[in-house]
Amino acid sequence: MKAHYNIIIAGAGGIAEAAGLILAEWSTVSPTIYIGNRTLEKAQRVSEWIKVGTTKSCEVVPFLLDAHTITDEMKRIFEKGDALLDCLPGSLAPKMAQFAKDFGLYYANLTEYVAETDQIIKLAKNADSGFVLQTGLAPGYINVSANHLFQEFCRDFEVEAVDTLEFKVGALTINAVAPHYYGFTWSPIGVATEYVKDAIAIRDFEKVSLPALSESKVIIINGTAFEEDLTSGGAADLPDALKGKVRSLDYKTLRHPGHYAWVADQLSKIDPKINPIQKLQRIMLDSIPHVEDDQIVLYAAVQGNDSKGTLRRRETSKIIYPQKVGHHELRAIQTTTAVPLIQSIQWLLENRSKGITLQSTLSPKEFLNGAYIVPVYGNV
Repeated sequence: MKAHYNIIIAGAGGIAEAAGLILAEWSTVSPTIYIGNRTLEKAQRVSEWIKVGTTKSCEVVPFLLDAHTITDEMKRIFEKGDALLDCLPGSLAPKMAQFAKDFGLYYANLTEYVAETDQIIKLAKNADSGFVLQTGLAPGYINVSANHLFQEFCRDFEVEAVDTLEFKVGALTINAVAPHYYGFTWSPIGVATEYVKDAIAIRDFEKVSLPALSESKVIIINGTAFEEDLTSGGAADLPDALKGKVRSLDYKTLRHPGHYAWVADQLSKIDPKINPIQKLQRIMLDSIPHVEDDQIVLYAAVQGNDSKGTLRRRETSKIIYPQKVGHHELRAIQTTTAVPLIQSIQWLLENRSKGITLQSTLSPKEFLNGAYIVPVYGNV
């Protein structure tokens, strides 16, 4: 941040604490940070963790956040706040967005939930403040990166349409063991949800809905083999923005080989009368450990003929590991998710944009070379 702002963070989980620490440590002018959570003790712990972790002087204030009603304390904080970073579960995103609209706060969230995103788009159309949605890692950074690749390809090869635009992310452990070949590095409910809900894509230039986990393939990235498959939410608004311009577009999640076969086996045993998301989450929690050592693998590619008919392909890939910020080491999933969220809120505060901004409408070059993005993802 280049000026002082009052930044409210909703939630006190791993991404919230990373966002708070990065704001405190990397901002040119330290903001005042408010950490709100339904459990005050957890908000207090995160606030102290941030203050101990930063090398700079920064005010961090914990408060009790009720997701369903406005308390007197919340009203005081919201009235003097400039922005709200929503790090709560996606089911609560519409409520947080409504708070932002009611109090004139600039708002950014992380959720991949499609229905909740559509709900926020409707409520924020006539807002006096700005909203950037689905701005984390995937959806988020990977969508802006893919759109940047598409735009450069069209410009450099003098075309307006391409054959394929594919983008993939894996939040993975360094090692993986049988039978599941996986370890949790982020929200189990998020993993279960993306494995069950339909994926939005483009086929034959038209936007379509496809079953999750219905197109498994093997891909080699930087010499290592991964499995990829369709999952929900990661495409953000690119299917809407690029239909008619891309013959085939999709987002896929990367996993270590063997994982998707294990998931398919678990899903085949679930009674269709039972909520499959909750049941799959329970099965995974009983079988799969949480692991601290993680890596983020990203890949995007665009392919098509140039103006002279020659088949061309452009690719980009990155592998990101844990990184020290201030006095704390953050996991790769924390930094890669938190910095696009912060970059988005900085953009809103500096540009004073109103209403909804989606991934396809962000300026790719400006965003990807942002002050918070570059220390984690590197320059573009």
